[in-house]
Amino acid sequence: MSVLARLLSGAVPPKRKRPLQQVGGLCFRVNADGEPDVLLITTRETKRWTIPKGWPVEGLSRHKSAKREAWEEAGVKGKVGIKPFGSFMYEKVLANGDAVPADVQVHLIKVRETRSIFPERGQRELAWVSASEAARRVVEPGLKKLFAKLSRRFSED
Repeated sequence: MSVLARLLSGAVPPKRKRPLQQVGGLCFRVNADGEPDVLLITTRETKRWTIPKGWPVEGLSRHKSAKREAWEEAGVKGKVGIKPFGSFMYEKVLANGDAVPADVQVHLIKVRETRSIFPERGQRELAWVSASEAARRVVEPGLKKLFAKLSRRFSED
């Protein structure tokens, strides 16, 4: 329908949806070469690679919500950064099939241990990879940039 036809019919264009707010944990450990390896997980539905992420938990700060997501989705225990490391956008498909933009506030999590039993065990694939390999595996440009930012942080030290 053309703009003129829409105006004449009284149809209102759909409103642009505001991004949903999520939190995520960029889980990393330092390998023998002093470089960061990052933890990727697959999503349950599409099996694409990403980081642990989800909805902020009521009563918890954003960074503690990110830490909880990392535990539930990947069995990770570690030290989480209070300040956000960055953010990225992606398209979240809701249970009703609607696709909406989601803005993920990402916190670094320096992993001290991983557990083999955790809430979402068996629902996702996990992989420890270099930051550059992680950037190749994920789709979201903003997440790719966060992996590059993490690599730069280690090369400056």
